[in-house]
Amino acid sequence: MDRRIFKKGLIAGIISGIAPIIFTLAIIGMILIGLRQAEQSNRAEELRLLEEAILRAAIHNYAVAGRFPESLSYISEKYKIYIDQSRFVVHYEVFAENILPNIKVLEIR
Repeated sequence: MDRRIFKKGLIAGIISGIAPIIFTLAIIGMILIGLRQAEQSNRAEELRLLEEAILRAAIHNYAVAGRFPESLSYISEKYKIYIDQSRFVVHYEVFAENILPNIKVLEIR
């Protein structure tokens, strides 16, 4: 009979010793997953904001000058929009002076 009590006590002791470690690891894992999701969301927001800033500058230029800017460098200089060339690639395609340009911002990975 003593052996059964000892075995049950040993198993319960092991489980009670491991449970807090497993719980702590699970919490750390959830925190890391949350941080990764927040970082991905932040990157997507940066892309959206840069694209929106370029579009607003192009529309503003059209309202003032009656034509859309001919290049991205003009927008960057005139409207002081900083584009981090090491992180983003901006596609700015002008079809005509009076047609909204095609603007797409992509992240370099």
